[in-house]
Amino acid sequence: MQKEYEGRTEQEAIEKAIAELGLDRDQFDVEILEKEKKSFFRKGSVRIRVYYGETPDESDDYEEDDVKEDLEETEEDRNPEPQNDNERKILAFLDTLIQKMGYTGSSSIAFRRDSKIGINITSDESSIIIGRKGKNLDAIQLIANVYAGNLDPDIKVVIDSENYRVRHEEQIIRMAYKTASEVRRTGRSKLLDPMNPFERRLVHTALNDYDGVETKSEGEGLYKQVRIIPRKQ
Repeated sequence: MQKEYEGRTEQEAIEKAIAELGLDRDQFDVEILEKEKKSFFRKGSVRIRVYYGETPDESDDYEEDDVKEDLEETEEDRNPEPQNDNERKILAFLDTLIQKMGYTGSSSIAFRRDSKIGINITSDESSIIIGRKGKNLDAIQLIANVYAGNLDPDIKVVIDSENYRVRHEEQIIRMAYKTASEVRRTGRSKLLDPMNPFERRLVHTALNDYDGVETKSEGEGLYKQVRIIPRKQ
């Protein structure tokens, strides 16, 4: 979910969001939409967009439990053939989108669960479709969800290619454990690369019960950094 706020400064706008939403600062992300400089004739102002609950990055990806459940789907749930008009339209839309991007490829159903549909894109240019750190895949997924939402507001689409999402999540968790081990050994905190809310939640969850360290997010906007800190005994 998201809402916009305005204030004379960024901090004032954030404080308005905290007061209205009843959330702590670390429970939402902030994107600066517009910043108007102060002048002799005009007071400065900042307009921000606040993402809370499910942000775009979080809602467009798997939850941690979703990955486990997806791997346990039955063969019927994994039937790659579309089962209704909405599925057929979404697959046709994705195939057309890929072609409009200038690439060859085809989409098929990877899994179904409740109103969530997992779709796999097969292409000789899969590395380009995935993009650096999965950004192209995320963009395709966002567009697909906008289209699917017009067909049925309850449908949620998860796009993957070459099992990138599962591999990426496993990589993040391995990196989190490796860094936590280093922090515990050296006694010095370490700041990870900027991550979207879903990736940060993976790190926080993975290290929640890891002895000797704790985690916190730092920075502004959607892409914050996670700091792993040695826990005082």
